[in-house]
Parts: sequence; C-alpha cells; structure tokens
Amino acid sequence: MMNPAKGSWNTLLLLSLLLCPICISLDTITPDQPLKDGQLLLSNQKTFALGFFNPGSSSHRYVGIWYNQITEKTVVWVANRDAPLNDTSGVLSINGKGNFVLHTQNQTTPIWSTNVSFSVSSTNNSVAKLLDIGNLVLVQQDSQHVTWQSFDYPTNTMLPFMKVRLDRRTGLNRFLTSWKSKDDPGIGNYSYQLVPTGYPQACLYMGRTLLWRVGSWTGLRWSGVPEMTSKLFNVSFVNNQDETTIMYSISSNLANPKVVPKTMVDESGIVQRSLWQETRWVEYWSGSLALCDKYLNCDPNSYCDPYNEVIFECKCFPGFEPKSSRDCVREKQGVSMCNNREGFVKLAHMKVPDTSVTYADMSLSMKECEQKCLRNCSCMAYASANESEGGIGCLTWQGDLVDTRTYADVGQDLYIRVDAVVLATDNFSIANKLGQGGFGPVYKGLLQNGMEIAVKRLSKCSGQGIEQFKTEVALIAKLQHRNLVRILGCCIHKEEKMLIYECLPNKSLDSFIFDETKRSCLDWGKRFEIICGIGRGILYLHQDSRLRIIHRDLKASNVLLDNALNPKISDFGMARIVGGDQIVANTNCVVGTYGYMSPEYAMQGLFSIKSDVYSFGVLLLEIITGKKNSTYHHDGPSSNLIGHVWDLWREDNSMKMVDPLLDEAYPANEVSRCIQIGLLCVQEHAIDRPTMSTVVFMLGNETHLPSPKQPAFILKSTYNSTDRSTSSASNEITLSTIDGR
Repeated sequence: MMNPAKGSWNTLLLLSLLLCPICISLDTITPDQPLKDGQLLLSNQKTFALGFFNPGSSSHRYVGIWYNQITEKTVVWVANRDAPLNDTSGVLSINGKGNFVLHTQNQTTPIWSTNVSFSVSSTNNSVAKLLDIGNLVLVQQDSQHVTWQSFDYPTNTMLPFMKVRLDRRTGLNRFLTSWKSKDDPGIGNYSYQLVPTGYPQACLYMGRTLLWRVGSWTGLRWSGVPEMTSKLFNVSFVNNQDETTIMYSISSNLANPKVVPKTMVDESGIVQRSLWQETRWVEYWSGSLALCDKYLNCDPNSYCDPYNEVIFECKCFPGFEPKSSRDCVREKQGVSMCNNREGFVKLAHMKVPDTSVTYADMSLSMKECEQKCLRNCSCMAYASANESEGGIGCLTWQGDLVDTRTYADVGQDLYIRVDAVVLATDNFSIANKLGQGGFGPVYKGLLQNGMEIAVKRLSKCSGQGIEQFKTEVALIAKLQHRNLVRILGCCIHKEEKMLIYECLPNKSLDSFIFDETKRSCLDWGKRFEIICGIGRGILYLHQDSRLRIIHRDLKASNVLLDNALNPKISDFGMARIVGGDQIVANTNCVVGTYGYMSPEYAMQGLFSIKSDVYSFGVLLLEIITGKKNSTYHHDGPSSNLIGHVWDLWREDNSMKMVDPLLDEAYPANEVSRCIQIGLLCVQEHAIDRPTMSTVVFMLGNETHLPSPKQPAFILKSTYNSTDRSTSSASNEITLSTIDGR
C-alpha cells in the first residue's frame, strides 16, 4: 500500500514538472541549455530579463529584453522584429557554429539568427549572458571574448552604456528605429541616427526624409535639445577617424543609484528620454517637433522665432534681406562683401545651422575661428564646436545657413558675417535706433576703431535714384563748417542706400527745447550760443560755401548737439543747389515741415535763401519760448506761436513769452532784441526779411533794428499740422531728392 505522504510528494513533483516552462529562470544559455518560451534569462542582479513576449494585443511571440524589476513591462530590445512566432513553441539556442538561432520546437529552419564567423576550434565554446546594463552577449568561455552583443543592434531604445554609433572602418551605422505600432515591434517609419558628413549631428528621419535635426553635440547637449542638460547623466561623444559615437551613463553622484532611464523613438516619431519613478515613466526631455523644430520650416539664411504672438516668424539673418515672403538673400555679395572692414554680428541663444556642410577644427580658439572665417570670403558664419570650457573648437559655414532657430535663454552664440555698417549698428537693432527721419530711420553705430557714427537708412520708397544720391553725397562731403554735421561716407547696394554721419551724443535740439526737464539745462547763455551757431551755419550755406545751398528743412529736429551742446545743422536731403546769382527758384514738389515753411514756398512752391531765413526765425522764437510753433495754440486773435508773439510785441509785452524756466536770469535787452530779430525773419513777404548775413550781424551787434512787419500765418489755423508729433529726441537726418538747378 502506497504511503499517503509519499503519494502527495509525487503529485507535487509531477505538477512542478508540468509547470517548469514558466517558472525556470536561467543565468546562461549554452549549446546544451537553450531558452524556451516561458523561460527567462536574467541578469546577475535581476535588473533585466530576456524571454518571449507578445506586444500589446498581438498574439505573435517575440524574443526581447525588458526591465525585470518595474511593474510596467517595458521592452527595450527585440530579436525577431520582422519575423514573429505564431505560437509558444519558440526556442532560442546556440547552434553548432556558435550563433544564436531562433526556431520552433518542431522545425530546425531558423526564424532569426546571428551571423558571426568563428574558428572551428571555438564554435562549441560559446555561451550567452544577459548583463546588468541590458546587453545580451555571446562570449567564448575560454577567452571571455565577446563575439556578438545586442547593443550593436539597437531597436527603438537606447540604454545607458549603449552606443549610437557610426563605425568608419566598417561603414556600419548603428541607430534607433521605431516600432511599427504598439502591437508590432517591426521596423517602423522613424529612425534616430548620427549623420557623419561635415561635423556629426543627430537627426530624426521618417523613411529618407529628414524631420528634425537634433543638432551637433555642443559638449553639454544636442544643439537642438537645450533642455537636455542635467546632472543626472554623463554623456560621452567621440568623433575621430575610426568612429563617431554617442553614449550616456548614470551619474555616480546620484542619491538613488538605481534610477531607471531610457531613451527611445516611439512609433509616432517622438524622441524622448524618460525616468521610471515609483509606478510610471516620467518624461525628462522630448523632441516634440514644435513648429520651429521641423527641418527647413524656415528657408535658408533665416531663423525661426517661436516667440511670436501668432505662431512663429521666420527672420532674415543680419546682412540678409527678404527676397520674397520666405526667401532671404545677401544684401552684399562677392568682392564687395570681402576684405572691406566687415565683421560679425553675434546672435545669442541659437540653434546653430546644419553642420553637414560645415568645416570643423577642434584645435582653434574662438578668436582664431573668427580670423579664419574673416580670411575666407566664402565663410558666412562661425560658432564654437563645444560650449564647455568657455567655448572651444571652430565651426565655419560656407554658402546657405540652414535650419536654425532661437531660444529664450539657452543655446549657442552664432556669429554672422556682415559688412561694416551692419556691424556698427548691430544689424540696425531697435536698441541702436536714434529716431525716425523724413525718409527712414537713424541708427547709432560703433566702428571697430571705436568711432561712433549715425547711419541714416533710406526708405526704399524715398524716390531718389542712385546717381542723384551719389551727387548729394559728393556735395555734402564738400561742406566743412563747425556748425554743419560732417558726412563720413555712404553705402549703396541695389535699392538700399545709407548715409553715414558723425554721431552727436546729445541728439537733436528738439529733444531739449521741447522737453521740460532737459530744457532747464539750457540757460540763456547756452540758448544764445545755439541761436548764433545755427545762424553761422546757414550763412555758410548761403554765402561762404563753394556752392549756394538752400536747406529747405531747417527745424529743431534737424539741429544736432555735440558734447558741449554746440549746434550742427543736419539733413541736407531736401536741400537745393542754386546758382551764385540766382535769387528765386520754384518747384512742383513742396517738401519740408509745416510750421517752418515760408508762405511763398508753402503756397506757391517759390523758395530762396529767404525761405531759410523764415525757418530760422521760427526756430529762434521756439528756442526763446520753449514752445513748438506747429503745435502751439492760443485763444487770442492769433492761434499759433508766431501770431501770439507778434500780438504781444505790438503791445510792448513780448517778454511775457520768454520761457519761464529761464526764471528771468537773462539780460532782458538781449532777449528782447532776439525776439525782434525772430519777427523780422518771419515777415510775410520775402523781400522784407533780412539776409542771413544781416541776421548774424544783428545778433552780434547792438545796432538799431527796424520794426518788423506783420508775419505770415498769424490767423487761426484751419489745417492739421503734419508735424504735430512730440520730439523724436534723435539724430534725425532726413533725405530726399536734390532738385536740379
């Protein structure tokens, strides 16, 4: 009779034998000990497991590696990606030639295998182990030589110590490829790989189409993944004649050394690095393919700015101009762009352009890199190859600059080659804008020799031709007087025209006399010096220069002030050159500023040197009163400034109009004399006005003055002034056509 206890033991033994396929775990696979479906090959610390699995809702079986100690099954490598098993009869073994072979129990034809060549003596000496870094290796037992490893054949996931690698000796390129879907680990549409041409960079492809240029390695991060920097990981980038590789590892300084990371490209084409935290994967960084990250979202020689209020904006690089709604082309090209005192404008927080067409020299400093680019007329830009250690290595670009964007507070410095004027004004930046003239903005610039300049950038609709522009520049350059702004040069390219003047630090007179705070800095002595200086400058134009010039746009914003507040007349764009014996001329195109224009010029187009005298008279009264003629209103018989001063002068009460900020600290006789001179200058009929030589004489002497006749424009204004804006406080230098004689 059978012992009951012995019978129970036999039953347990039988059950264990029946269930062994799903409970046995191995530490090695040998030629005599294969891995069957239901068994696991575990790493030494049981961090990873190798076994058979079915993904998602699929019934197909695959051999894969996954994290063994987290609750969510996360497969990181698949052997038979495109050759699934239809049932659970699969066996992974080492054949007589020392290779992995995956087959079913009923068939010997391999479904998947490795293809390693061995010497005859070592073929039966191979064993397979799963390392604690997730790497499945075939090892020769006698020599411990690794003959094959899964890390050389990545699927969709990059683990610490795995290399995404290009072997230059063999030509093999190891990269990540997505699954087809969550239910199918077959090779999908997306790949994440290193591109070796030029200076290596990581890229995401859909098939053969480049979707996202992750960028070159900067020593801290991929240039297109600024949020990648962290103390969690150590990254190793190797680029030499044998290989280009990228590898990351867990930092040894971590408080939790068992942190579980992964970098993968998913089935939708998203590249992301995640960390396992307690019960779930938490995204650390992700290439989410925002609009500014898509390859060539902006055309060459422009960069994507995602911080636009609408969606994004493509902006031309400094030194480039829009050719169409998207294209940007060089403002200057060829010889005119090279060896002509050009330099570089720095753009901060940038993703550098496509490095597949760049030249790299890791031995150069940034200063040496700049000089190298400057010597090469084809070099359009440069940047440091490595952000660490303050920037080392040199990247230079020739030709188009492709696929760049800006970031808020990270990214690299990119240096764009520009000509001298663009360099001086920092690419006509808003920060350098001094003001807006009649036909374009004015910018402050700084030449490489430290000299400050003012650059007038003409509007392309100014209507002035190239030859007219050249003529004007040549004429103005010949004007030399201490009370005239000095022109330094010009720049012409296609429709772009610029004038370069000396830069006066105190900007324009209107920024003082029409500003209550600044006006208090001008006592009567300084105001009188300014009045006399302006008078001498106009006298030079009318009488003492080689050519007789009528300014036609004399106003407070066209008088600039130097360090000592000495006045200099600017803006000769509306000037007219007349013959030495010519007294009056006319034009069909009236230009100038209402409030300063003489009546005969504003109404009939007739102008003469007496037109400038009228403008000087208006300006003189504005300096005395601190009021602007075109915007001054009074409820008396005359609404404007001139009319009000005239009314008070007839009442022998003109001193009432003197700027109260002068606080009566002035010689009354001198101020009263200046008011009378101003009224003489603004008389209605040109023949009654004095010449500028007479005006300057009257200002410098105490001779008897004639009584002025009624000024022009003393009735209430019935028009809206075109110059009603407040002071531009700028180096306002306008430019327009010089009429023929």
